[in-house]
Amino acid sequence: MSVQIDALDRKILGVLQEDASQSLDEIAKKVGSSKTPVWSRIRKMREAGIIGQQTVVLDADALGLEACFFVLIRTSEHEADWQQKFLATLKARPEVMEAHRLAGDIDYILKVRVANARAYDEFYQALIGEVRIYNVTALLSMEEIKSTTMLPL
Repeated sequence: MSVQIDALDRKILGVLQEDASQSLDEIAKKVGSSKTPVWSRIRKMREAGIIGQQTVVLDADALGLEACFFVLIRTSEHEADWQQKFLATLKARPEVMEAHRLAGDIDYILKVRVANARAYDEFYQALIGEVRIYNVTALLSMEEIKSTTMLPL
């Protein structure tokens, strides 16, 4: 279902991206509208799938997940069965924060959050134990310069 959004919808989305825990009164005040139309627009955007799951952003370092690896995967397997097993394996691993299928020399890139290099190795060993992979390159992020879930509206 395709839904057209206007400038007010974009303002509402921007305010929600900053802090989804705000009251309808706060959101309405920030976007220059009243509570009822804001609530109606939010409901319509939820129903249309524009607004998805609401969650909180946690501090990985504070939780002891200080190592962020970007894992580049090349595979010689491109059959549907292999791909289904690989994707199911990725979805089942909580360490995998993001997974993308790429165009070019690298087939997949993963963002993996773990406590340290030893924990990454345990993840790696489990991954290659479950699915055949041609080549894996792990890149350790030395510093996170920018991280956001906010889309440019």
